[in-house]
Amino acid sequence: MTVDVKYWTEAKATGGGRNGVASLANGQLTVTHASPKELGGSGLGHNPEELFALGYSACYLGAMRFAAGSEKLGTVPETATVTAHVGIGGRSDGGFGLKVKLVVSMPGIDRAVAEKIAERGHFICPYSNATKGNIEVETEIV
Repeated sequence: MTVDVKYWTEAKATGGGRNGVASLANGQLTVTHASPKELGGSGLGHNPEELFALGYSACYLGAMRFAAGSEKLGTVPETATVTAHVGIGGRSDGGFGLKVKLVVSMPGIDRAVAEKIAERGHFICPYSNATKGNIEVETEIV
């Protein structure tokens, strides 16, 4: 598979990684990182899992909107939401791994249509494509 890149972004992390600072090269966002209390940190900052949850939820919602329109599956309502739950923990073979649960709400959309839109959204979403086969991703339609 090849990717015809239309946009690049750049960020730099400094300090201790999970306990440091990360900034976009364009200067529009700087995040102070701190490991969560559950992983022995102070919890007084943000962590990569939070940022991943923000990005995945926004990207997947956009991908579902794109899929619905381009494949004539209907219109995803403005009130639609995607809530991304991202978990981190030890893997059975060593190191750390992630799990994701995406909770999708499309008020007023028939469940079968919502399921089809969600399925096609995964095909389009670059986060879904990046995680496919690497991270367990569960999708729940509510």
